[in-house]
Amino acid sequence: MDIALMSMPLSQGKVQQQASLSVMKMAMGNAKQQGEAVQELISSANVKALQQAVQPHLGGNIDVKT
Repeated sequence: MDIALMSMPLSQGKVQQQASLSVMKMAMGNAKQQGEAVQELISSANVKALQQAVQPHLGGNIDVKT
């Protein structure tokens, strides 16, 4: 086989691999940003309000008998 014929598919494969890697890095960056945003939201939110939002029927009424 001719070296020129072999080098073209090899070069195309490298370009495709570099493009895939770039897309993956962008996706990982986006996921990291979203994770940090969620973490910040959770840490800044009122825990009691979050619990009430998840289970609104719990803790609203307390029966006290003496």
